[in-house]
Amino acid sequence: MVRIVCYALNPNHYHLLLQQETDKGIEKFMHRVGTGFTKYFNHRYKRTGALFQGVFKARYIQDNNDLLHLSAYINLNDKAHKLQESLVKTSWNEYSRNVDGLCDKSIISDQFSKMGDYFRFCDEALKLIIERKQSSDLDSDWEDLEASLPSGGDC
Repeated sequence: MVRIVCYALNPNHYHLLLQQETDKGIEKFMHRVGTGFTKYFNHRYKRTGALFQGVFKARYIQDNNDLLHLSAYINLNDKAHKLQESLVKTSWNEYSRNVDGLCDKSIISDQFSKMGDYFRFCDEALKLIIERKQSSDLDSDWEDLEASLPSGGDC
C-alpha cells in the first residue's frame, strides 16, 4: 500500500512522508489510520464522534531536492517549531541511531555515502527553515516554509 519514509507526530497534528506502492495506496492508508485511531481513541475515552477535521492534506513531491528537504523538515519538525521533545515523536531516532522501526529509510539514506552527510544536510535545512520562520514571523507548516528551500537539482 505505502512505505513510510519519515514521520512527525505532534500534539495537535502530524506529518507523514509516504511512498505510494499501490493504486490509491496513500488514500487507503490514510483512511485506515484515521478510522482506526478514531475507533481506538473513542473506545479508550468513552466518547463518540470524529477526531480529525476535514480530509488529510497531501502534496506531490516535485523532485529529489523537494524529497530531501521535506524529509529533513519532518524528521526535525519538533526543532523547527521549538516543540518540547517529550510531546513529539519523530522518525529522527530511526535515522540518527540507525535502528529499525516504521520507516523505510533507504530512499533517503541511499543518496548519501554516509549518514553523517544526511545529518549535516538536515542541520543546514533546519537553519534555512528557522531563518525563514523568523524573517517572516510565520507559525505555519510546510507550505509556508518551502519557499525558503533551494530549488532544482540534487542536494
